[in-house]
Amino acid sequence: MAPDLFVRRARPQDAAAISRLNNHYANEGQMLRRTPEMIGLAIDDYVVVQNSAGELLGCGALKEYSPSVAEVAAIAVSKDAHGKGLGRAIVSAVEELARKRGIYDVFALTLQPEFFSAIGYLRVDRARYPEKIRRDCLGCARRFACNEICFAKNLVLEDVVRAA
Repeated sequence: MAPDLFVRRARPQDAAAISRLNNHYANEGQMLRRTPEMIGLAIDDYVVVQNSAGELLGCGALKEYSPSVAEVAAIAVSKDAHGKGLGRAIVSAVEELARKRGIYDVFALTLQPEFFSAIGYLRVDRARYPEKIRRDCLGCARRFACNEICFAKNLVLEDVVRAA
């Protein structure tokens, strides 16, 4: 990632910019729509990438389902900033947030399987996460035509491998 870019926790004043970035991809059918109000209610779960001019170039969130399971969600990077490692940096920051909260089982539902595979996630059956299905999928407009692929990572195992 370029030296003039940095990852930080999101702030309430970022909600509108996060919503715009997210909804750009929602308009393409790549993500689910999120209003600034929805994001504002969960702002402590978001991280962003910002450039030195203060422009928000990417975002992501940790969506908790139980004390030990959370989703790496709402990963979005401005099209102008693709290929610069921002997605990887955002996921790393979301994983770090999970670790701080004592969560070590993370998963992602994605239409970008190559990305998650490249950063160490393994493809798994979404049925492994009934919490997600009960809370989100049953009410989703795309539930009968969902083509998202589930990927997971155990952060404890990753920490052990790093330490070795």
